Amino acid sequence: MKGKKIVAGVLCAALACASASGVNTKSDANSGKKGGGGDTTAAATYTLLAWNDLGMHCMDGKDYSVFSILPPYNTLNAHLIMKTDGGEKHVTSGVTVTYTAAASLDGKYNTTSVYTDSNELKTNFWDYVGALFLANPMPDVGLTGNHTPEMTEHALHYNAAENWWEATGLPVTPYNDDGSKNYYPMIDVTAKDASGNVLATTKVVLPVSDEMDCRACHGSASGYAEAMPDSGWENDADPEKDFKWNILRLHDEEHPSAVSAHQAELQAAGYTAYDDAGLYTTAKSGNPVLCATCHSTNALGTAGVSGTKPLTEALHSLHAEVDDPVNGQPLNSSTNRDACYRCHPGATTKCLRGAMGKISSIQCQSCHGSMNAVGQHGRVGWLEEPNCQACHQNGMRYETAVTDMQTGTLREALDTRFATNADTPMAGVSLYRFSTGHGEMQCSACHGSTHAIYPSSHAEDNLQSIAVQGHEGTIAECTACHETVPTTISGGPHGMHTVGQEWISKHRTAAKRDETQCAACHGSDFRGSFLSETFAARSFTVSGKSVSFDAGHAVSCYDCHDGP
Repeated sequence: MKGKKIVAGVLCAALACASASGVNTKSDANSGKKGGGGDTTAAATYTLLAWNDLGMHCMDGKDYSVFSILPPYNTLNAHLIMKTDGGEKHVTSGVTVTYTAAASLDGKYNTTSVYTDSNELKTNFWDYVGALFLANPMPDVGLTGNHTPEMTEHALHYNAAENWWEATGLPVTPYNDDGSKNYYPMIDVTAKDASGNVLATTKVVLPVSDEMDCRACHGSASGYAEAMPDSGWENDADPEKDFKWNILRLHDEEHPSAVSAHQAELQAAGYTAYDDAGLYTTAKSGNPVLCATCHSTNALGTAGVSGTKPLTEALHSLHAEVDDPVNGQPLNSSTNRDACYRCHPGATTKCLRGAMGKISSIQCQSCHGSMNAVGQHGRVGWLEEPNCQACHQNGMRYETAVTDMQTGTLREALDTRFATNADTPMAGVSLYRFSTGHGEMQCSACHGSTHAIYPSSHAEDNLQSIAVQGHEGTIAECTACHETVPTTISGGPHGMHTVGQEWISKHRTAAKRDETQCAACHGSDFRGSFLSETFAARSFTVSGKSVSFDAGHAVSCYDCHDGP
């Protein structure tokens, strides 16, 4: 179903295609370069949309000398769209697309992941990357060969299979160059023609958090006696290392033969320095442990070793019945994001910050189910995820995607208007971050990244939308990607019709032909619904009179008529 006009999404009629400023785009009178399927015109204009693939990337923090769950690894995707009418919209060749570090909203830069301006270490990842990931990238270069955003331009590459420009594995850390914490560093993305003329630019955020942290229970000073190893607390003076040593002690006590029983598999995979005595001894000998070496995870693409639970199952199933150190209740019984923020980003980062996260009644569990559901045996971590149609379907907008909190069973979809693509990116999987819709656009390009769906509570996430169309929220204005507003009854995103002055004269014929099609967004009583709300204020002329709607108005037949 990939490529069909079915997209994950928010509001159908909020995709109101009236004129917008489109300040993201620039003219290039000398381009004449080929796009995806034809030549651009001499005066083509462009829109550049970029996004982080996950909405938040996690890394272990400053220290990698004990063990690692995740490396610094951020991914940037982008679409370059030719706005000029006629021909292929996606520009896939004949241009260069690059990224550079940009000032964050506080005016500060994050241009390196190694040292601050005061020569303080941001992370020692590159001292241990060989032992952990069997790789040897230079400092500030990530596992896929891409460089930390800096003032020098670095290129994105076109991925034909996914129809996007990408720079994977960017090793970004949550520290500005002056050492201050910043979970939302900014970058500039620029598209140029072969002559170096700028076609379009955009500014986006590469969110990264080091709040994937276990010290609330496993820190020696936590006071959480249930987590203390039998051999006692480590009491390392470095809090970045301390809780990790305690975890390795516990792991060895619970699984004393974890290394010795799998030594042959470990060595076959290239990990020859693991000590039969256990993980603690291995790390103390200067060989940090990669959890994904034994515990498979789709986050890193590791197969793990035989007889060992996948990492997401091992962690969540083990901790489901652990008491929350703050409220004393089992983590599995929690119905709010506070329990998830004990380990995931987080109390400070506030990863769940998008349109849904801003609604207090929607929690992590609303989409993922309980901790038992996330850690249940057989669930495929990172791939078996909630989808949009579980909540956005049949003219309804539910606040829970799951029908059973303990199993994580998703609500069955009754239609596909807002559905993710089936079998994407592989058979049996339907992921939002790989799904496409109107004009072969990635859902994330217009709606924002997972956990940061537009509009976000963080200003950094909203900058691109405002630049492209003049207001925050879903990239919804037709003129963001089209030179002129197309005329269509149902060919827009999610089956949307043209919106704007032209539709005033055209909608009557469409409504007379089949008014039931209007009910999908305007409600069965045609008095409007959340699907007919406008993102921005609109003004029209109807029968010589001016009619204006405030942003958020649910457009209805009764606004201008006495019913349909």
